[in-house]
Amino acid sequence: MRFNPVRLGIARKRRLLNKKGFAELVGVTQHTVGRWERGEVDPALENIQAFTRVLGFPSLYFYGGDLDEPESANFRSQTSMSAAVRDASLAAGALGFMISDWVEEKFELPVIFVPDLHTFEPEEAARVLRAEWQLGERPVSNMIHLLESKGVRVFSLAQNTVKVNAYSLWRNSKPYVFLNTFKTAESSRFDAAHELGHLVLHQDGRATGREAEDQANRFASAFLMPRADLMAVLPRASYIGELIEAKARWKVSVAALAHRMHKLGLMSDWRYRDICIEIANRGFNKTEPRPILREASVVWQKVLKALWAERMTPAHIARELQIPEEELNGLIFGITAAGERPTERAPLSVVED
Repeated sequence: MRFNPVRLGIARKRRLLNKKGFAELVGVTQHTVGRWERGEVDPALENIQAFTRVLGFPSLYFYGGDLDEPESANFRSQTSMSAAVRDASLAAGALGFMISDWVEEKFELPVIFVPDLHTFEPEEAARVLRAEWQLGERPVSNMIHLLESKGVRVFSLAQNTVKVNAYSLWRNSKPYVFLNTFKTAESSRFDAAHELGHLVLHQDGRATGREAEDQANRFASAFLMPRADLMAVLPRASYIGELIEAKARWKVSVAALAHRMHKLGLMSDWRYRDICIEIANRGFNKTEPRPILREASVVWQKVLKALWAERMTPAHIARELQIPEEELNGLIFGITAAGERPTERAPLSVVED
């Protein structure tokens, strides 16, 4: 077995450590850590033991095959993140890729159906995609289930910070979305729609930065709250109580619903301003009134149910992949399941209810 320097860098970043801080913890110089991660020299056995002690990854993890680490991704609110948090989130993506590849060796995941809609404006793209996916104007009952039914690989992020909203990217022609599970359920659901916007609008890579973020936000708003449905059900709202009552239909935040109504001309500027002030004063920008249930992965429920029939638990999966069990759980929404024995490469169907 040969030491893999890429794996060391990923594990270090997962622990929010820069090279200097890591070097101090393992008792070497920063220059030595740099040489290890560049593959210029292999660490000694006692160094590997120090890696395991400091980083919590099994020693065999550092001798595994190459891992793909996302070089870039569509992040929400990227400017509010520290470099360490961003690197940790991207390193989680590398582990997510490894887990996804492992699952695809054993199961047939839903066929990918995420069209390229970069020629459309965000509002129109949302209408086109709803038509392509035969959703009509009805609210989406579960965004994660919908994404998974169209072949999107959805993972959770265990970064305990609201500064990491979500990110998405394409890898080997497969779409991935990573969602923060430490925000409100409504915010996480909007993040899922926002990342879907990136996946369909920005496959050509032309729009970046604030422009891309604005387009993804407009797409998400239109996709979750279709114009015709909103105008038919809630043509006006004068008080925040009406929004709190109505938001359950679309499973969005009070702020998102107010913003959509204002953009559609269903709420005046002065009324929107007053409602935004009231949202802030009542703390609804941090804790949502009448919160919805948090969405989770149906694919991972089915995977773990099938594997449990073979007496394979998340702990077994983590050992086979040589990663800490908490890293696995942090990426699969902390799901555990039990169920029937699967057939070889059993297909995993996902139907958006």
